[in-house]
Amino acid sequence: MIIHEGYENLKLISPVVTIGIFDGVHRGHRYLLDTLVSRSKETGTDSAVITFHPHPRLVLDKSNKKLSFLLTRDEKIIRLEKAGVDHLIFIDFTLEFSRTDACTFVREILVGKIGTRHLILGHDHHFGHMGEGNFQTIQDCGSLMGFRVEQVKAFTSGKGIVSSSLIRDALLKGRLDEANELLGYSYTLKGSVVKGKRIGRKIGYPTANINPSWQFKLIPADGVYAVEILIDNKRFSGMLSIGTNPTVNLNGVKRTVEVNIFNFSEVIYGKEIEVVFRYRLREERVFKSLEMLAEQMRHDMEEAIRLLS
Repeated sequence: MIIHEGYENLKLISPVVTIGIFDGVHRGHRYLLDTLVSRSKETGTDSAVITFHPHPRLVLDKSNKKLSFLLTRDEKIIRLEKAGVDHLIFIDFTLEFSRTDACTFVREILVGKIGTRHLILGHDHHFGHMGEGNFQTIQDCGSLMGFRVEQVKAFTSGKGIVSSSLIRDALLKGRLDEANELLGYSYTLKGSVVKGKRIGRKIGYPTANINPSWQFKLIPADGVYAVEILIDNKRFSGMLSIGTNPTVNLNGVKRTVEVNIFNFSEVIYGKEIEVVFRYRLREERVFKSLEMLAEQMRHDMEEAIRLLS
């Protein structure tokens, strides 16, 4: 996959194109992307995905501290490449760009700069200023400018139409199995290892505190999870805790992400690691003593090993 920063000086010949944010590159997105790749092969042309950076909501939503997303920019690139896309075009999203009306975007960028001859849209896709560009308006523009517009139907599951917001809600409410099913893969989190209070070490379960690499990356619901950990391209099993450690921090302090890596004793402060969320074991709880916490962690570890095996 070739990555383009902007649309100037592109030399694509009549590509099949789709456009969107693709947060999560979930099963619904991949249904659309499969159509994109299939159409490009049928016509003997390249497939191209247009997306935006930074995320439009980070530009348009002034109170963006509560925003969270499923994928970082780099993670999105990896997922789109796995989908078989030929070209990925990042458009710099600014306030000025957000004021571009739909037909101007189609005429000057989709056709004028990218050379689109076949545009594929999702079932509810909108773009352009104030979201005015829907399937009908784009189809009208397409008929005037000589390119085909195709709309892909919604991809549904037992929970309804698969969407990024549905997956975010599932993760935030602790429904990891549901989220992973809708994603089509296990949710991941990357971050660097920082020093913590070393409480886990005192009770026989040393943990690595993870500082997420992107402040807007969604952190799943508080609780304990069975996870896999990637360190220097090596894979380990472990259990991870998200929360405020209420047993030792009764007043409630900063939320932390801590992972106990099984059969591992290396010093990894400062290293970036990736955590793969496989199973949710339980909610975060308060224990009357560190001894009771240690006993619960022993049970958590046994269950994590059973599930991950």
